[in-house]
Amino acid sequence: MTRHSVVIVGMGNKGGAVYRVLRSMDNVRVVGVADLNLTTPGMILARKDKVPVTENYEDLILHPEVDTIIETTGDREVQDKIRAIKRPGTDVMEARHGNLLLAILQAKEELLETKRLKGELWAILNSVQEAIEMADNTGLIKYVNPAFTRVTGIPEANRVGKNIFEVSPHGALANSLVKQKPVVGYRSKVGGSGVEVISNASPIVVDGEIIGAVVVFQPITDILKLMEELQKSTTIIENLYAKIDQIVGSKFTFDDLIGNSKSFQATLDMAKKAARNDSPVLLTGETGTGKELYAHAIHQASSRRGKPFIKVSCASVPEELLESELFGHEKGAFTGAVKTKLGKVELATGGTLFLDEINEMNPYMQGKLLRLLQDREFERVGGSQAIKADVRVIAATNVDLKTQVRKARFREELFFRLNVIEINLPPLRQRREDIPLLVDYIINKLNRKLGKKVRNISPEALQLLSNYDWPANIRELENVIERAMVTVDGDQIGQHHLSMYIGQFSGNGPAQYTEIMPLDKMEQIMLKAALTRYGETLEGKRKAAQALNISLATLYNKLKKYNTGL
Repeated sequence: MTRHSVVIVGMGNKGGAVYRVLRSMDNVRVVGVADLNLTTPGMILARKDKVPVTENYEDLILHPEVDTIIETTGDREVQDKIRAIKRPGTDVMEARHGNLLLAILQAKEELLETKRLKGELWAILNSVQEAIEMADNTGLIKYVNPAFTRVTGIPEANRVGKNIFEVSPHGALANSLVKQKPVVGYRSKVGGSGVEVISNASPIVVDGEIIGAVVVFQPITDILKLMEELQKSTTIIENLYAKIDQIVGSKFTFDDLIGNSKSFQATLDMAKKAARNDSPVLLTGETGTGKELYAHAIHQASSRRGKPFIKVSCASVPEELLESELFGHEKGAFTGAVKTKLGKVELATGGTLFLDEINEMNPYMQGKLLRLLQDREFERVGGSQAIKADVRVIAATNVDLKTQVRKARFREELFFRLNVIEINLPPLRQRREDIPLLVDYIINKLNRKLGKKVRNISPEALQLLSNYDWPANIRELENVIERAMVTVDGDQIGQHHLSMYIGQFSGNGPAQYTEIMPLDKMEQIMLKAALTRYGETLEGKRKAAQALNISLATLYNKLKKYNTGL
């Protein structure tokens, strides 16, 4: 069978729909797709299918194997360019001429999606534990699920094809069809079985017309048993509802930690080792170095992933409330304690408890935490029963705890319990070579958040960022980039967008302080900046070499020397 080779230019809604249909056709081979936005759903799907994706449609349409070019952007300039440079004999289907074919392809995609959804719906209906029965608007029974037979004892063959008004005229399904409205909490016996059930029935409406009805029901005995079990668990359920908004799963993985510097890689390797066991971890480092991100990543890579990751900031909770916040309290433990409350330790069962700013914890609470780490148990405020705790503790601080221990402000025993694995995060000024990578990552993230299309940062602006001391570290870098991107109208951040926010620089004046770094590191930074600005195509590298005042051959030699992968 001969396969027809196709490329698609424009992977928006239309292009994505065309691709999803063509990828399922045996006689069509999509040899490449192009779009300026590499993050459209269509482009992501094509990349997953290992179909070549590109922003440069001109290279794509010159592919020697292309039979047809499908252009869906509707952009006249793009259409004229395609017609001008395409290979002889290559067909072009443009959006303005191919709307009918595009509509057919989209309709086929919708049909495929409908079939898929129908299959999923049937699988769901057949797997639920509640009995389900459906009938059309004449009362003819069209479907019962396996749970219907389990609850009533009536085989599917003895029910489907019968009329509901004959086999169960007083049930909720018949009532809903007659009244043409929902019937809720209806207690009756299933016709033909005598099983007493509680039912909820509702008409099925399509395009404003009632085409039938469906009923879902459970035996009375199952409901009474469930109510009894719920009554026994009232206290736990109330507390879980009260605390549900505080149970937050981990948001970040090690892939979200960016950097190539030796100091960064050392901390990353240590964090990955920490994820392989349950020992306490102490994260130290200046404000803004990413301690919370490391805690999230360690949890996500550990065997406790999927269990709660709960954060407590010891500095933000009032001292008199911290004990109850962490360990909970019994009903009547103090004025206002009208019910038993579960603490963060209990809510984190099976997961990870992240204690930020641990140095702010008072000596009494340090003692309770020490008992938790030593004995893996605790007591609620006002309680006398020891409760076992299966929780991993990760603590963080931006102060030197050893100094705090010497000053008798932090318990020595607790320090050694927490300090089983210590990970010291380096400040940004000690890993300046990571700034270009961090800037690229932040720009991409903020583009999605702010709806911007910033593509790069000028070499001068990148040098400004690389020379700054960053007292608040990555948090400050992200804040500066975000403030600059709010004011950027084009696709590049320039030095003038940043200088007003960099504390160590004034207007157009020189830096008050410039960090000294090896020349080869600075050379790598400028190579990265030039290629970011001009692109990695041959023409882009020519412009980059010209901007750096070196020959193209020298540029290639330096890239090979540093093995940057640029």
